[in-house]
Amino acid sequence: MASAVLRGFRESPRKVRVVADMIRGRPVADALSILRMQRRKAADMLTKVLGSAIANAAENDKADADKLVVKSVAIDGGPVQKRWLSRSMGRANRIIKRTSHVTVVVDILE
Repeated sequence: MASAVLRGFRESPRKVRVVADMIRGRPVADALSILRMQRRKAADMLTKVLGSAIANAAENDKADADKLVVKSVAIDGGPVQKRWLSRSMGRANRIIKRTSHVTVVVDILE
């Protein structure tokens, strides 16, 4: 079992979870092809994190990359940036810029 973690990715967890649900439990070859066809910012990032997890499994566990499966993909909320946007008549609206922590775990297919 090998994992890769990305912290502070500048996209809301809700948007990233949509893409993460597509690859959870699939073989890594299928997961990479699914991510390659997506036109979302989260798909590019998940491709890199999944590639890192595959490399970690190949290097540390001496696992064959063809036999790996995406065991879990966890998307957690990261720190939130709070900004202010000026509005009319002296008012202001708060803008919340959310970030995500992403953890991808791959394991050998049994």
